[in-house]
Amino acid sequence: MKTIKLSILTLLFSSLAFAQFETPKSELKEFDGVNVEVGGGFALQFQGLKHENVSGSLQMIGKDINLPTANLDIRAYLADGMTMYLRNYMSSRHHNEAWVMGGHLRMDNLDFISEGFLSELMDIAYLRVGYDMPNYGDTWFRRTDNGYATANPFVGNYIMDAFTTEPFAELNIMAESGFIGVFGITNGKLNQSVKTSSKADYGASLYTKLGFDKQINDDLRVRLTGSLFTSSSTSNGGYLFSGDRAGARYYWVMVEDGASDNFRSGRLSPGYKQHTATQIAPFVKVGDLEFYGLYEIDKDKSDNDGKYTQTGADLVYRFGTDKKLYLATRLNQVKGNKTAASAEEVVNRFNLSTGWYITPNVLAKLDLVTQKYSGAAYDGTALEGGKFNGVVLETAITF
Repeated sequence: MKTIKLSILTLLFSSLAFAQFETPKSELKEFDGVNVEVGGGFALQFQGLKHENVSGSLQMIGKDINLPTANLDIRAYLADGMTMYLRNYMSSRHHNEAWVMGGHLRMDNLDFISEGFLSELMDIAYLRVGYDMPNYGDTWFRRTDNGYATANPFVGNYIMDAFTTEPFAELNIMAESGFIGVFGITNGKLNQSVKTSSKADYGASLYTKLGFDKQINDDLRVRLTGSLFTSSSTSNGGYLFSGDRAGARYYWVMVEDGASDNFRSGRLSPGYKQHTATQIAPFVKVGDLEFYGLYEIDKDKSDNDGKYTQTGADLVYRFGTDKKLYLATRLNQVKGNKTAASAEEVVNRFNLSTGWYITPNVLAKLDLVTQKYSGAAYDGTALEGGKFNGVVLETAITF
């Protein structure tokens, strides 16, 4: 009978850096028999936010503790070059019961077909296949994923939050020169079913990423990527900015009195069913200072010609013994129109955050946030004159 080794999956960060992006082949573990690693994440916030609008119709919110969120992660080494990843949400804002978030299989060689099959390609490439987040853009590497919050220097994610779970297959190329290439396909659907009412329900979403990522020397790392996601039919592609089923990180903000909790509160999703999204993301780390930028456009492919543009900039400075402390700030704006004929929406957010890595796996952070809604599209709605601000204290554990 085969022996399966079980160990704890410890997620450590090199020099406590937030942005790790794709895992290069050089960091992979050598196969030494079937091995299962178990890890997890836990996050808890004390929220002290207030909100307002012109009509005064918002739900009263106070200072208190949010429902804790938790993840259970499993990584299984199945064969040489074949690894399975599985993430479970044990508790989330949207669902307080345990459920499977998603998972995928990573294949770093094709020896299961024949020894050395396409070995020259697979020396710099790997395949990902599963039901998980497709490798579109770079913001999903830096975001909070339910209970996993130690990679995010802030409490919230971006206003237009590119994260979804879909069936996908993709080829990732990471050359020693620094070249990055991603080529993938998904059916663009969050919930899967063979039930259909029209041939229009069938279609694919294609995505790609091209870029450069290089550690130039001990003090300088440079990364620049451009990503494209395009859907081919009106039945798919609508989840790229609304597919996160865990929920946004600022609870109950801008929700009207008497309404049920909008688990996406504080975000903006274009909601296009057939669209093309592009994201350009520069990242530079110079010594103890990190800069991450974001320029993203989501354009409706229908005759309505709607378009949203998102810009963002993060600055993170690390200091203290072993760089366990940091100061960070973020500017984030989304503006656009549902259709070419509709009024403009504008959302602006400012964050100022400080954090302390008590250990590499335990983080405490204090996040100050201000978010404002403007633009004629909000006239006469609950978001007219809308604003929320305050502080959130979050503790996060990842192991």
